[in-house]
Amino acid sequence: MDSLWLEYGWTLLVLIGLEGILSADNALVLAVIAKHLPDEQKKRAINYGIIGAFIFRFAALFAISFLVNVWQVQAIGAAYLIYLGLKHVFGKEKKKEVSTGNGFWPTVAKIGVADLAFAIDSILAAVALAVVLPETPLPTFGGMDGGQFIIVVIAGIAGLILIKFAANWFVTLLDKRPGLETTAYLIVAWVGVKLAVITLGHKDVGILDEHFAHSTGWKITFWGILLAIAVIGWFVSGKSSSQKGSIEEGSS
Repeated sequence: MDSLWLEYGWTLLVLIGLEGILSADNALVLAVIAKHLPDEQKKRAINYGIIGAFIFRFAALFAISFLVNVWQVQAIGAAYLIYLGLKHVFGKEKKKEVSTGNGFWPTVAKIGVADLAFAIDSILAAVALAVVLPETPLPTFGGMDGGQFIIVVIAGIAGLILIKFAANWFVTLLDKRPGLETTAYLIVAWVGVKLAVITLGHKDVGILDEHFAHSTGWKITFWGILLAIAVIGWFVSGKSSSQKGSIEEGSS
């Protein structure tokens, strides 16, 4: 019994860390999608996004068996994140800050779709770690052992708490370093690639090996590239003109 508690406790710590990273990505997407809105609407849109993240992740928990078996749901999430990222990075015409289709409610709708994609990614990643744990006497939920399900729920709640704080921090950061917006969208597209790899490795698709998405080699590659995008983006991005002006005024 002691070894069971130890194994569950260690897995919970790992899952909280993993959900924290995925939640940071989710929060970053909330920030970049809502960036063009006026400050008051921006805060409202992000709050709606956080509520959406709660709803979709808990809904995903109770639909785990459905999400695991229906690869089309995973494919839609992957396609949307890749489209969202690449459309911004490689778009030829710069969008106006406020334009038709970029108002408050269309922005909230975009955030909702992104929340759904991240909910799928988050739950699939958590389940992949939890299902290898020993079974417990608890009843099953969502096609999972009760103990495994509780571990995923606790980790998910920890991740959602982080979204609340991280989203507002990312908004402030993007205001200070607007060049990071392109970096953020590159990360969004790369997370979409991760979800696409899971889809291509689905047993009903079979383009990639079923275990490839969870292999050590792929995980190292994914996180290595994501870290490289973030680090390079940080050094390449510049501070906002208003911030530069305030620095120059202070030094004169």
